[in-house]
Amino acid sequence: MTASNYIRFFDTTLRDGEQSPGATLTSQEKLEIARQLTRLGVDIIESGFAAASPDDLKAIQMISRDSGTLEGIAQWTDEALTPPTICSLSRAHERDIDKAWEAVQYAEKPRIHTFIATSPIHMEYKLQMDPEEVIDRAVKMVKHAKSMCKDIEFSPEDAGRSDPEFLYLILGEVIKAGATTLNIPDTVGYRTPEEFGALIRGIKENTPGIENAIISTHCHDDLGLATANTLAGVQNGARQVEVTINGIGERAGNTSLEEVVMALRTRKPFYDMEYGIVTEQIMRTSRMVSQYTSMVVPPNKAIVGANAFAHEAGIHQDGMLKNEETYEIMRPESVGLTESNLVLGKHSGRHALKMRLEELGFTVGDDKLKEVFARFKRLADKKKTVTDLDLEALVVEEKQRPTEIFSLKDIQVVSGTLGMPTATIRLEGPDGTMHVNAAMGTGPVDAAYKAIDQVVALPIELLEYTVNGVTEGIDALGEVTVRIDVDATQVASSIPQKMSPQSGAKTNLTFNGFSAHTDIIVASARAYVVALNKALAALGLYGIEKPAEKETA
Repeated sequence: MTASNYIRFFDTTLRDGEQSPGATLTSQEKLEIARQLTRLGVDIIESGFAAASPDDLKAIQMISRDSGTLEGIAQWTDEALTPPTICSLSRAHERDIDKAWEAVQYAEKPRIHTFIATSPIHMEYKLQMDPEEVIDRAVKMVKHAKSMCKDIEFSPEDAGRSDPEFLYLILGEVIKAGATTLNIPDTVGYRTPEEFGALIRGIKENTPGIENAIISTHCHDDLGLATANTLAGVQNGARQVEVTINGIGERAGNTSLEEVVMALRTRKPFYDMEYGIVTEQIMRTSRMVSQYTSMVVPPNKAIVGANAFAHEAGIHQDGMLKNEETYEIMRPESVGLTESNLVLGKHSGRHALKMRLEELGFTVGDDKLKEVFARFKRLADKKKTVTDLDLEALVVEEKQRPTEIFSLKDIQVVSGTLGMPTATIRLEGPDGTMHVNAAMGTGPVDAAYKAIDQVVALPIELLEYTVNGVTEGIDALGEVTVRIDVDATQVASSIPQKMSPQSGAKTNLTFNGFSAHTDIIVASARAYVVALNKALAALGLYGIEKPAEKETA
């Protein structure tokens, strides 16, 4: 391996990925994902946008401090872990850059990533600046960042629609100012692989001082070309790729980490590139991000989808039985789809559970372990064997549970063809009061949600409801993810007896909830209550402190 053929993986799941509607992550969730990204072997983690909100700043600081010690990670692997570079995004403004440094300064390897738009449409309508002003701003801000941090990344936003000659000029100037990585974003996913490859090649051949910087790609998937464009960039000189787990991100998402690395691995003779990604950690990372963000991976998603290694057609099955390579260009084990030798059941003890959780990469304190163990025992009474996927679902649900303003105690439903589906729920309120309510609906889940709504009384619209089976079999654990929209302007009038939301709240806020249970109706109700509790906390109701809102860049 040489510097000329090593591809650096820059993961922006915690920044660009979190900008997906409804994919908001807490500081602790971000820290846990960052630790898993370290196990995955990511070179750079863009852990947030420090100037966006105090919570983003706090999350980046937590990850930065953790990256220097890697506490809680090394115990799960025999291999020496290399601390990743921790990065914060910032606009080309002094305040943003100062906040970015405040966030990443604790990291063993900090980086500041600053950007300014360079396409004619962005400069004229968004920035209202002429090209000379944009160059001047970029140079000054890179110099300002360089005065604090030696590792500086610069992005000309909407580079895909920018004039190449202007890119050569501004990129040459920021290199002189101290930029060490030049990221070339196809911000709106407009370019084809041939065009984007030519753009990277032109930058490599025509930018003054380019030998002193690394060229990076950042492609969006609006036309379904993000991975193809990224690989075209690699072929033409890019040596850093900006990616997200499961390809999540704004609009149609970003380049998918798992697709790029498995293309490099599977087609190694063609690309002849090296990387530090531990591909066996891909599935585990994918599931963690999916569960924490409540963004379900489509079954037909490349590499990590449920059907990625499934074969149903008879001719395919016949070929697989004769030789697996007839229809599989990569083995399931290469992305982490392996079977565990440790079988857990209702007779397993707490020590065995703790050991298995640690092998899966989960740190569970004594208090949480007690709760997880109790839930594990209840599940084991219903299932003969509890699988690794079952355990992951239990732990993720426990970790995702917000402050319990309302707690679901009991639920009973009646449904079928002989009458209206009816649900009766028992909710414990914030003051300990027990609320019992019943409602009818078009189905058992609808009835349960209506019964809960009548107690909580928030102006809610259910945006998304998804059910997934964790494992096969009639006793499979079911996962439910929901996404709700709350109209903050109606809150005060609809629930005047409660504390009014703090002023300045956004009109509409989106929240997600996740739960897993062998009874899908119970999981549905729990997931809905989780989302409601997040909404109540975010609105500052019932005396819960309202988190700071993010600013829009």
